[in-house]
Amino acid sequence: MNPLTPKDWLCLLLLCAMPVLAHAQARPLPGPDVQQLYQRLLPQIEKIPIFDHHAHPGFSDDPDVDAMAAPPGSAALRTRDSNPELVAAAKALFGYPYNDFSAEHAKWMVQKKAELKKAQGNAYFSNILDKLNIEQSVANRAMMADYLDPKRFLWVFFADAFMWPFDNQQQRSRNADEEVYIPLQEKMLHRWMQQEGLSQLPPDFDSYLKFISRTLENNQKKGGIAMKFEVAYFRSTRFADPPREQADKIYQHYAAGGVPSTDEYRTFQDYIFRYLIAEGGRLHLPVHIHSAVGIGDYFNLSESNIMNLENILRDPRYSGTTFVMIHGGYPLEREAIWLSAVKNVYMDSSLMEIIMYPSEFKHTLKQWLETFPDKTTFGSDCFPYNDVLGAEESYWLGVQSARTALAAALAEMISMGELTEAGALNLAYGYLHDNAVRIYGDKVH
Repeated sequence: MNPLTPKDWLCLLLLCAMPVLAHAQARPLPGPDVQQLYQRLLPQIEKIPIFDHHAHPGFSDDPDVDAMAAPPGSAALRTRDSNPELVAAAKALFGYPYNDFSAEHAKWMVQKKAELKKAQGNAYFSNILDKLNIEQSVANRAMMADYLDPKRFLWVFFADAFMWPFDNQQQRSRNADEEVYIPLQEKMLHRWMQQEGLSQLPPDFDSYLKFISRTLENNQKKGGIAMKFEVAYFRSTRFADPPREQADKIYQHYAAGGVPSTDEYRTFQDYIFRYLIAEGGRLHLPVHIHSAVGIGDYFNLSESNIMNLENILRDPRYSGTTFVMIHGGYPLEREAIWLSAVKNVYMDSSLMEIIMYPSEFKHTLKQWLETFPDKTTFGSDCFPYNDVLGAEESYWLGVQSARTALAAALAEMISMGELTEAGALNLAYGYLHDNAVRIYGDKVH
């Protein structure tokens, strides 16, 4: 018998490996085991403590829940008061005895919450977190409230106001939305000035930049773990790169009075935005940016497209700044995930799990987890809509949607041979907790 040649040995090895290779090949469709996998995964996922990366906790009469207010407008189907899931939330959290929120029945909810607030005091919202297995929650608010335990609720403050120091009448008159939004930014700027002992704008641009830096530093000392921008509500997210001298000249011209043109104001804001995110790198203060569709009749989706920010996120000057893209660029989340290929860019899924039902949201999670799973983070986007439907119910909706959609997405991935059950649970821990916690290090827990 002739000895085997190297080619013969290669063929033999490939034949022996074929069963293993066939088993390792991912399949295009889930198998009949997907429902069983889902049922097995869900209770394990429900046990994972959550780090909620984006939320607006507070009571509906608290003006500091957000730095701006929502003008009247249409709400997506799932966020309307008629959504029966919100009744389910009220039942789960408060033992609500009715099946609707009619005016008469809603009185029960208002009274129940009032009783619990009185009995539990500052532990009220911490108890809501306990019921939902939320370990800690970001509190993206204008200012922190004394009824939120700082060990459980971590402050993310707003930074947009620094871009609005001049006479804003021309900017406010653009549409009804800006008539609501911009005065609130003016108010926020004056609160920062008061905090830093200023009764008027600094006399020169260098002093204004020092005021900005000092405010960031003091907010960080007061417990702030990140700064947040809602800039897409006010202007385009296309940021040019003007020289400091140009911004300085504009400040010197208008700080004491006068109305800048739209182009002048835009140039000034471009510089201030870049200054703020550079300071985020210096201070190790992550930057959260609203990157999705927004409320109001005049929100411009094309001008707020998350891809407009690519020149910022890929700029090596800001490689030391950690960016969190709040709401994951929705409805452009499939494109947005590729921005997290940049080492210092992360995606937050908040809003999506409230707007989309789990049957649809699972597709987003599946695509994200198949692309950059270590860069995806959970956020509930809770908000106190009114006395009846508050932050409590929206916490519940966000958590339930995310856990069920996550279990469904991972069940399909396991069934199709993309990963093992152990690997799936590792991804679940990352998405719900570990990925976000790693961003902040010893600033959390």
